[in-house]
Amino acid sequence: MKKGILFFCAICLLSCSTNPVAKPDHLLDKEVMTNILFDLAVLQAADGVMSHKLVQNNININTFIYKKYAIDSVTYYQNQRYYAADIVQYKKMHQEVLDRLDEIKKETELMPQTKDPVKKPRAKKSLFEQK
Repeated sequence: MKKGILFFCAICLLSCSTNPVAKPDHLLDKEVMTNILFDLAVLQAADGVMSHKLVQNNININTFIYKKYAIDSVTYYQNQRYYAADIVQYKKMHQEVLDRLDEIKKETELMPQTKDPVKKPRAKKSLFEQK
């Protein structure tokens, strides 16, 4: 019985590590990964608000990210898993993304408001067109 408990404790101690996910073959810098997360946030927001524009311009979010950062899907997902395994660091990265989004929001709020180009003014009916 003592050997079983000792064996169980040894397994538990050996299985604990600071980062359980193996380091990717092509590790992206923390700053680059933060930039990718920022771009994904912006593109996903655009997809939610005006997805027709992305389709119209033939923009696929994942393909856009892979081309911009010269990576493939495997590299992205390996790095995503690696950074997400360290919760404290990943939370800091997401906070940086949120801070950058807040900066952009403040900048756009300071811009002068323009009329919505999508909304067309209604044509006034003349007295002759009314029934």
